Amino acid sequence: MTLKTSIPLPAFSTDSAGAAPLGDLPTWKLSDLYPSADSSEYKQALEKAASDAKAFEAKWKGKLEAAAKLSGDQGLGAALKEYEALDDLLGRIGSFAGLTYFSDTSNPANGKIYGDAQSKLTDMSSHLLFFALELNRIDDATIDAAIANDALTGHYKPWLVDLRKDKPHQLDDSLEQLFLEKSMTSAAAFNRLFDETMTDLRFELDGKSLALEETLNLLQDPDPETRKKAAQALSATFKNNLRVFTLITNTLAKDKEISDRWRKFEDIADSRHLANRVEREVVDALAQAVTEAYPRLSHRYYKMKAKWLGMEQMNYWDRNAPLPDTSNAVIPWEDAKDTVLSAYGDFAPEMADIARRFFDEEWIDAPARPGKAPGAFAHPTVPSAHPYVLVNYLGKPRDVMTLAHELGHGVHQVLAGGQGALMCATPLTLAETASVFGEMLTFRKLLDGTRDSKERKAMLARKVEDMINTVVRQIAFYEFERKVHTARKEGELTAEQIGELWLSVQEESLGPAIKISEGYESWWTYIPHFIHSPFYVYAYAFGDCLVNSLYAVYQNAETGFQDKYFELLKAGGTKHHSELLKPFGLDATDPSFWSKGLSMIEGLIDELEALDKE
Repeated sequence: MTLKTSIPLPAFSTDSAGAAPLGDLPTWKLSDLYPSADSSEYKQALEKAASDAKAFEAKWKGKLEAAAKLSGDQGLGAALKEYEALDDLLGRIGSFAGLTYFSDTSNPANGKIYGDAQSKLTDMSSHLLFFALELNRIDDATIDAAIANDALTGHYKPWLVDLRKDKPHQLDDSLEQLFLEKSMTSAAAFNRLFDETMTDLRFELDGKSLALEETLNLLQDPDPETRKKAAQALSATFKNNLRVFTLITNTLAKDKEISDRWRKFEDIADSRHLANRVEREVVDALAQAVTEAYPRLSHRYYKMKAKWLGMEQMNYWDRNAPLPDTSNAVIPWEDAKDTVLSAYGDFAPEMADIARRFFDEEWIDAPARPGKAPGAFAHPTVPSAHPYVLVNYLGKPRDVMTLAHELGHGVHQVLAGGQGALMCATPLTLAETASVFGEMLTFRKLLDGTRDSKERKAMLARKVEDMINTVVRQIAFYEFERKVHTARKEGELTAEQIGELWLSVQEESLGPAIKISEGYESWWTYIPHFIHSPFYVYAYAFGDCLVNSLYAVYQNAETGFQDKYFELLKAGGTKHHSELLKPFGLDATDPSFWSKGLSMIEGLIDELEALDKE
């Protein structure tokens, strides 16, 4: 099955002065959640959440085992429904405060809104903490009977089954209470310190003071000297702030080690695997397959790219440089929007209809501005509201792919919202499926629409680089985290030690065609996933390889693929990855599964080699 190829490439427009306008970039409308932090609606929501949490505790604490043997208003199903409503309310408050903060983390007022909300939500959650703990003390036979005999309880079966998996790592109530309340002054505090420090960083380049996103963007500049200056500016500022980033990394690694030890996790990444509902053996097989493929993927590609750039060896700042003769024109926002929506629409009109709502109903924040959180994300908020997407759009081809990626998340989150607040969240390994699939649809749409060999080569090269960044780079990040957390068990790490661990995995993954020179040893400092979500990064590689296999099924399918795909997205967190992939004939526990996904990247590199010989 092949995609339609009627769409032209995005139009590149420039004004008479040679500058390419981005057009009107949208900002999101957070009033869909609450009018403002000063509004009566927001204040009333905080009061209601606090009151309802206490009332829920008074009503149900110590009574869940008895409720599991009843039905109706006194049954476990009724308790679960009330708990879900509270979860939605607290999530809505937290989403509003968080999105307000990330709109401008440099604004002290936003920091106060976020900090106050986090503190209040922690207090409220302390009244709800008993619920999961008490449920897991009920014997399996009683829970199974409740699921079988009460339809409302049965509705929550996937959540209850998932909850039981946490049971071996559950502490007694007082310890869980302590862990929860202390999180505000431990992990959460250092997360916030990282965010605010990173937002405040400025990088001096040619007399200008730039933010992180602007400076990283210059690493894609066609001028080698500009890329070098940007890299030097990044290295200088990272080096000047090593002390605080080293403290944050050491503190969070130790904090995690303490938690893992108390919860009896065997491996440093087991808590993430449990949260992702994926087996350690599956992740180990993925990591092994990718590291063994380094020579066939990144090493091979970067050797080709060095030749294209006329170098024996590329500098580390040349890794994402555009190819010679590649157009440097900026892609206006409207063209990016049309490109993504058309690609989505050719796959399934329903998918484009959902994505279009993000534009029409102001669910996207696109401009890059001082104080705004760097990078990009799609925040699901809660099922009673809708997701929001944040990007820092600068008009690069990669920004179009980022938009496609985050809208894939957004579509997934809208579809999974039907599962309700407790079961809509998808484990990270599958949460990347829709985003990477959205990227692939957009890329294939553009690739099929071009006939110019130079443009095709440039597009293939960008896609290969994106895949290497998603698969090779993220597994290298995962290996770096493993080394850091393992070494931290033996004592506090210096910035130099962390830098050595960073360089060891970078040299191995990038290969001999990339020259790792002085300054790069501190680039571990700006990766937010290491701080906010330890061991998150392998989910990107998992998702990319999975989508490569999934896309191959799509290309060969005659009918019915879209329906199966939408069922996968609608499932949210109600099914294990094995169950979700079975209709497509895919099995992530099969060792050959990852090889299939990696072979698609090799195939694109093969095509680039063939074009190079023409």
